[in-house]
Amino acid sequence: MTERHPAAEGRPVSEGRPAPHRRGSLARNIVLLTTAVAALAVALTGLIAWQTAAHGTEQRERDRLGRQATLLSRMPDLSQPLFDGAQALGGPNGERLAVLGADGAIAGAATPAVDLASRADLLAGRPVDTRGVLGGEEVLLVGRPGPRGGAVVLTEPYAVVARDTDRIRRNTLLPLVVGMVGAALAGGLLARRIARPLVAAARVAHRLADGERGVRAGVDGPREAAEIGHALNVLDGSLVHSENRQREFLLSVSHELRTPLTALRGYAEALADGMIEPERLPEVGRILAGETQRLDRFLGDLLDLARLEADDFRLETAATDLTALVAEAAAFWAEPAARHGVGLRCEPPRPSGAPQEPEQEPEAVVVATDAFRVRQLIDGLVQNALRVTPAGRPVVLAVRPADGGGARLEVRDGGPGLTDDDVRVAFDSGALHERYRSVRPVGSGLGLAIAHRLAGLLGGSVAVRGHGPEGGAAFTVTLPPAPPPR
Repeated sequence: MTERHPAAEGRPVSEGRPAPHRRGSLARNIVLLTTAVAALAVALTGLIAWQTAAHGTEQRERDRLGRQATLLSRMPDLSQPLFDGAQALGGPNGERLAVLGADGAIAGAATPAVDLASRADLLAGRPVDTRGVLGGEEVLLVGRPGPRGGAVVLTEPYAVVARDTDRIRRNTLLPLVVGMVGAALAGGLLARRIARPLVAAARVAHRLADGERGVRAGVDGPREAAEIGHALNVLDGSLVHSENRQREFLLSVSHELRTPLTALRGYAEALADGMIEPERLPEVGRILAGETQRLDRFLGDLLDLARLEADDFRLETAATDLTALVAEAAAFWAEPAARHGVGLRCEPPRPSGAPQEPEQEPEAVVVATDAFRVRQLIDGLVQNALRVTPAGRPVVLAVRPADGGGARLEVRDGGPGLTDDDVRVAFDSGALHERYRSVRPVGSGLGLAIAHRLAGLLGGSVAVRGHGPEGGAAFTVTLPPAPPPR
């Protein structure tokens, strides 16, 4: 069962989606590519076969003529009877024979094709494989010397080779064409197999973009396509979770805004109708001022969170002594803590191995960071701690070098602490606020989310333990080390 996002109701499917460029489909491109590759392979194969057919046919004819010439050359007597049988050996291919005697005399129908160089080679006992001209026609000429001198020469019109070559080439065309068509069909099947899961994934992505949720993408097909489907399913789950949290947050925000606005509107109408006695005007004024301050703090937190999420958020990084910064924050919050009956204590670091004496100068902890933003982070955590810490219990600010460089800031309180389930959602906007709004004092519900985002932008992290040394929650901010000196 699918869930449609409310924002998508009544909206055209293509609204907000940029029109795609005119491009060929993946399946079509794959078919064209495989066909082009097949055509290139067929062309190269055909070119090689074209050349090989002529060479192979000629070589085969030369080998055949050579075997015949070798056989005839081994006859006991290369004499007139052998010459008289030349026409019988000619056959349908137009073969002609010449007999070269050991004295250099030559006779036979193939005599005009035997040049002086071929005669010399044969008389020297070397075989001859060449071309010649007989009766104005190009011929293959093969000569084999005899064991007792002399030689036999056979010729064959080159037109026989050309005819056989053409036949072989014609017989090669059909397999080449069939191979190209088969490659195109195989490319089409491959393209269909590859493109089908991708097209299905694109449809799922468009449905998600249109606000539909609970859409499941297939995870079949090639591994890459299956990974895309899996990623879309994860994205769908993340979108559902994010939008549910956003919806809950918006409901929480609307509730927080409605409460002071209702009070402001009620008292404003009562003042306008003259229903407030004169002696109650100071009291009503204080109530209106308090609700206004509450609205101002809430809207300020919303603006802070929006600024932290902005892409152009900038940090002014410089070498910062966190020991001095924490001491400054402790001095500022000492008076508000005293008004709440809370004892605020600062734990600065001490030099390694030195005794913990109050008059001893604390060790400086220097990191490269934005001092203003770190102070904003500390103030937010201290304010959160003072809100939940009862009178008579402590709030502790501590700073110390971190293992491997950098620094650790701690804000610990003596309040009721957090459960394991609280710790898992502590930095989600409004999560603890919604959970404890009727149990303990709460703020806007955005303070810890702001702290988490701010710590990340500073290059560090913030973590929380449900119960620290003082019994309440313990927040730890880890910041990266200072850069090496130049």
